[in-house]
Amino acid sequence: MDGVCPTSRHTCHLSIQAQQNSPKIHEGWWAYKEVVQGSFVPVPSFWGLVNSAWNLCSVGKRQSPVNIETSHMIFDPFLTPLRINTGGRKVSGTMYNTGRHVSLRLDKEHLVNISGGPMTYSHRLEEIRLHFGSEDSQGSEHLLNGQAFSGEVQLIHYNHELYTNVTEAAKSPNGLVVVSIFIKVSDSSNPFLNRMLNRDTITRITYKNDAYLLQGLNIEALYPETSSFITYDGSMTIPPCYETASWIIMNKPVYITRMQMHSLRLLSQNQPSQIFLSMSDNFRPVQPLNNRCIRTNINFSLQGKDCPNNRAQKLQYRVNEWLLK
Repeated sequence: MDGVCPTSRHTCHLSIQAQQNSPKIHEGWWAYKEVVQGSFVPVPSFWGLVNSAWNLCSVGKRQSPVNIETSHMIFDPFLTPLRINTGGRKVSGTMYNTGRHVSLRLDKEHLVNISGGPMTYSHRLEEIRLHFGSEDSQGSEHLLNGQAFSGEVQLIHYNHELYTNVTEAAKSPNGLVVVSIFIKVSDSSNPFLNRMLNRDTITRITYKNDAYLLQGLNIEALYPETSSFITYDGSMTIPPCYETASWIIMNKPVYITRMQMHSLRLLSQNQPSQIFLSMSDNFRPVQPLNNRCIRTNINFSLQGKDCPNNRAQKLQYRVNEWLLK
């Protein structure tokens, strides 16, 4: 069953239910956007309905991404700074066009571990994933006070102290930590992203399943110059939407050039023999927060002490802290 729906989506849905065990449905049968022509492929609102193994996408109470309301953040004095351990070495990895993301998967020769922040355990970097929009006003998965950024870099780590690999960790408690960094378009470019997005490199992965080896990468150069972050407990943002991820969102964005963003939008979801379909807008819509706590190590109570309307001053500080830097 290829998901072709000659009559209606209702009929299609029934036949999907009858074929829940198809490997195609279990692994890669999902999309971010409606396909203009051809087979029906489930978009985010359908993910949890077409496959019982993905039902958390629909019924989960700790789903990601979310809209971060800065007025609701809670300062947690026990959050320590993040510690990135590269062993002082640069790393290599293979950059892929997966059809859904630009994905950089590190080789196992030089490992990168992260600890501190909300983490009890050390976590190992497995993959770096890019989300971006068809226009600058959208692209990030997380929103800040209802506002999207042009993109979002996600560094996906797994708990290597408890689990042997990312697949096992993804379905297990305390399994994943995702560090998220917003992307803004500017005249300058983050040095790490510049390695990935310069014209000579990005054009090597124009089509789905294209791959290109990158060497001599400095992971620390990807991080913005801040030790401030916010954190909350959530889920993977792709099926099966397991609720095993702690999210850490850095308090400053990184920048790429307009030309680099344009190059991202020219990447195809498809192979060369198929119709061109831009990879852009590869983000899941925000999910309900459901009374989850959003913590931060930004001590905003230290700001505006001499302001008579202290609460208003604090709110203003927090919004500016995020949006203007």
